[in-house]
Amino acid sequence: MTQNNDITTSMSQRAVPDWQGARRPDHAVLAGDYCQVEPLTRAHFPDLFRAFAADSDGAIWRYLPYGPFADEAAFVRWADDTCFLADPFFYAIIDRTNGQAVGMASYLRINPKAGSIEVGHINFAPALQRRVAATEAMFLMMRNAFDTLGYRRYEWKCDDANGRSKAAASRLGFSAEGVFRQASVNKGLNRDTAWFSIIDSEWPDRRDAFQTWLAADNFDAHGQQKQPLASLRQDRSDLTRSGR
Repeated sequence: MTQNNDITTSMSQRAVPDWQGARRPDHAVLAGDYCQVEPLTRAHFPDLFRAFAADSDGAIWRYLPYGPFADEAAFVRWADDTCFLADPFFYAIIDRTNGQAVGMASYLRINPKAGSIEVGHINFAPALQRRVAATEAMFLMMRNAFDTLGYRRYEWKCDDANGRSKAAASRLGFSAEGVFRQASVNKGLNRDTAWFSIIDSEWPDRRDAFQTWLAADNFDAHGQQKQPLASLRQDRSDLTRSGR
């Protein structure tokens, strides 16, 4: 009887009441204060190629399975073949100060039935790197996945050798889940893949931290942050634990 009770209790704890699945990404534009995240079109290609070309040593392509591209025609051929599928679903990131496309990202491994979706193919041109718009773009995609499309799990994966990507995942509030050893070969090099995720129960805290960090009063007259994103998230965790 005890064993049966344990099984019943375990199943009750694991229940997902009224789960109907999530929705697939649509062509909605995700608008923020600093950037706009738009479904990718061919109209974005010239801006993107120019923005990416500013990375003269090709560092932004190092851990991606494609690029750099010799010329715009090669970039366009790759994009035409890769970026207009249902999965991955690509977006262009638009700088709202000048209306130019300065980065790309996509949803992929989209599984509405399980409620799992990944963000990937992230490529920020130098004009977008280390700017508020870069963080806001990731927030907009995350918020869309959880609040609009109804996903339960949001994934981030990268080459385990890519320290900057792993640091970005941690800063954005993802939890490390481990490393898949020898997961693939990328440009002739072994790739061990580091996995990260945020789940729906964690999202309200992450959302509050993003919104506080992105608020105008978190930046001084020179555009420098007053409170780091990670510290805002930690403050909320501490308050939750203390019961306040």
